[in-house]
Amino acid sequence: MNKSLASISEQVDFDKIRDDFPILKQEVNGHRLAYLDNGASSQMPVQVADRIDHYHRYEHSNVHRGIHTLSQRATDAYEETRGKIQTFINARLKDEIIYTTGTTDSINLVANSYGGQHLGKGDEIILTEMEHHANIVPWQMIAEKTGAVIKVVPVDDSGDLDMEAYKSMLSGKTKIVSVIHISNALGTINPVKEITELAHEVDAAVLIDGAQSAPHEVIDVQELDCDFYVFSAHKMCGPTGFGILYGKKEYLDNMPPYRGGGDMIDKVSFEETTYNVAPFKFEAGTPPIAAGIGLGTAVNYLSSIGMDAIADREHALVEYLVERLKTVPGLRLIGESEHRASVASFVFDHIHASDMGTLLDKRGIAVRTGHHCAQPIMRRFNVPATTRASLSFYNTEEDIDQLIDGIKYVKTFFE
Repeated sequence: MNKSLASISEQVDFDKIRDDFPILKQEVNGHRLAYLDNGASSQMPVQVADRIDHYHRYEHSNVHRGIHTLSQRATDAYEETRGKIQTFINARLKDEIIYTTGTTDSINLVANSYGGQHLGKGDEIILTEMEHHANIVPWQMIAEKTGAVIKVVPVDDSGDLDMEAYKSMLSGKTKIVSVIHISNALGTINPVKEITELAHEVDAAVLIDGAQSAPHEVIDVQELDCDFYVFSAHKMCGPTGFGILYGKKEYLDNMPPYRGGGDMIDKVSFEETTYNVAPFKFEAGTPPIAAGIGLGTAVNYLSSIGMDAIADREHALVEYLVERLKTVPGLRLIGESEHRASVASFVFDHIHASDMGTLLDKRGIAVRTGHHCAQPIMRRFNVPATTRASLSFYNTEEDIDQLIDGIKYVKTFFE
């Protein structure tokens, strides 16, 4: 174990923490499981799974509607998550926390509600070359409806944004800047505070896609001063089908509802309907209650470890991962930013990523292969796909060593 990992483990017993994840103890194809696909979805600790099970066994009822005891219990547990998220990202108000089905849903909500209201012909939306499809397609759809224009910040050979190009794009026409905090394909950590400050100088609203950052870094939306911040539960030890949209109150209060139905209404008649206040005016219909409660427990779990400790642990692990990958002959890293989070993507000229992933799985190693829903950045680096190893705090040097041995094993098939 290198010194940085050793010193971090003296503060937090991450080996003991692994006991909270029984899925990691299994064998796959006769080998110990090395789960390195956390960028797609992290694993769930027993504390979260047990809390969801408890809801289903003893609290299952609809929220916000019933006066009976079970409904009150479910509502209280579900709404407690809103306060936990407020604290977790340091939002100013609990009402600035909107429940969605995930990061993609959150971006669609902002694009349609805020974008549909504020964009017109010739207005400009700034994205970056490294965006996930979820932060491209909704803006393309609203641009087509409104006549707005999308401008794209390029990425240099190291995988960093060209900030001079970004500065030159900003103008009075810029209405929205929507940028990924940490690239899911490269691992690059973008300077989102600076991006936000520059956007605000031209009165543009800023959305930050935090799907890859909320699980790994300390997030303070007030310090960032972003107008919207979005992320998903399933990447931060929680269940699938649930996510968060943070929005500044002054924005949310003036945005129209995105979907219609129960809970988001004030009064309904066939002549006129009036709407509830934020956050409820954006939360139509019966929600995924168990998932919302599960996210609350996941946030408690992460906070009990400490996001600073998690960030330190993962930064040390990714340094070790990159160091080991660079020792493999013929392996080429895609994206080598000095500001990297817990992701490393690589290619071989003579081995397709899908072959690499398939053969690694035979050795119990779970990685992600393909374009990672980020086709523009694949084209930027002139590769059809990469193999991506993505880490979480429960990963170990042994997982990384197993990956390196697995890569060397796969290479023997193609030599």
